[in-house]
Amino acid sequence: MNISQKQANDQLSKNAARITDQDIEEVIGRADEIKGKFVDGGPLKRFIRDAQLMVSLVQDYWKGSYREIPWWALAAVCAALLYVLSPIDLIPDLLPVIGLLDDAMVVGACLVLVEQQLADYEAWKHRR
Repeated sequence: MNISQKQANDQLSKNAARITDQDIEEVIGRADEIKGKFVDGGPLKRFIRDAQLMVSLVQDYWKGSYREIPWWALAAVCAALLYVLSPIDLIPDLLPVIGLLDDAMVVGACLVLVEQQLADYEAWKHRR
């Protein structure tokens, strides 16, 4: 099974459009589980640093300490992180290594989409 960048972008856009406060709380509550998926996850391993930054961004947004991000960018980050947690996606995670390829594509699509917002957030964190 092969996933295209267009499929990853479409999945990310669809999921981001439905993000709620409850989804943000889920990302925060399952932050360790999300980070674990990247550490243990073959194709996701290359995104460890980015995933940690994304989780931190969501946490700081929720606490109210960082609000300099447009909703669409926050929603895309949440959607990508929740997609990684979901066992039901384009390629089932139960398939060794290949099951995480779609997760990596969605995270990669998100990183391209919110690259500037993550850079701005990271700069803000370093100034604190």
